[in-house]
Amino acid sequence: MDTPPETPQGRPVRVLVVDDQDPVREGITALLGVEVVGSARDGAEAVESAVLCRPDVVLMDVRMPGTDGVAATALLRRRLPGCRGAGS
Repeated sequence: MDTPPETPQGRPVRVLVVDDQDPVREGITALLGVEVVGSARDGAEAVESAVLCRPDVVLMDVRMPGTDGVAATALLRRRLPGCRGAGS
């Protein structure tokens, strides 16, 4: 991909990558070709990071120890309604 995707406002799409496995997070981050604004190891950390970095999209693993991706996504939908997500 030559040009990263943009928001309707013309700025690069900002993504938060969430997975409990370091190599998976690092690999996804390397492959995305977008502005990765953060990463998190579990759902609780994802919510905290998303509130701080305000991503446009959260790429969330749904099966993680502690707060899983489903519970974290529900929290994020309430706290950041403009953010979109994709689960794996």
